[in-house]
Amino acid sequence: MDILYLMILCSVSLAAIFLVVFIVYAKKGQFEDDESPAVRILFDDEIKKEYEIGNKETDEKEIGK
Repeated sequence: MDILYLMILCSVSLAAIFLVVFIVYAKKGQFEDDESPAVRILFDDEIKKEYEIGNKETDEKEIGK
């Protein structure tokens, strides 16, 4: 029966430590921008396409001169 009290004490202590760590990092702003990393890879292709289109237009203007 003593081991049960010890296990409960350890688990509650561990949960309290994780809660404190979570609160500290939440106040530091660690979890504010959770959308951007997930969709950043989607915008990378669009930026490359716009860059390539811009280069093609520049090349066409130079060839036309």
